[in-house]
Amino acid sequence: MITGIDVNAPVVVHRDVVIDAPLPRAWELLTDVSSWPQWHPDITVAEADRPLRESDTFRWRAGGLDVESTVYLSKPPRRIVWGENVRGITAVHVWTFDLAGPSVHVRTEQSWAGEPVLADVEGIQAVLGDSLAAWLGYLKEAAETGRRGRAR
Repeated sequence: MITGIDVNAPVVVHRDVVIDAPLPRAWELLTDVSSWPQWHPDITVAEADRPLRESDTFRWRAGGLDVESTVYLSKPPRRIVWGENVRGITAVHVWTFDLAGPSVHVRTEQSWAGEPVLADVEGIQAVLGDSLAAWLGYLKEAAETGRRGRAR
């Protein structure tokens, strides 16, 4: 069972943010995949039958790329790990939620490995870092405003 990122992958990125909202609200937004397009403008399609649980498979589309992910580990409302293999890239995503007083500290980290990654490690590292920062920003905005939808 995969419980974390591949620390030996050529690309590993960590980002975090403090969200001024209750932990359950932030957790629900992240694990309700079908709501992602409502608050994350880079995701155009996201499909899951229910909030994410271990062994679930879900589909989503971002940046014109169709992705099918599998949940490897779920410890609601504190930690979730999912991953996928897309176009020769093996990715593992980890999200961790910790209380920070009345707020929640959200950490995300990802590892990417595979031939396409080796072709441009620095470029992919930068793009992935920007992507994770955007994810956290959109999650923070949605959780703090209590709104699911975003203006597009």
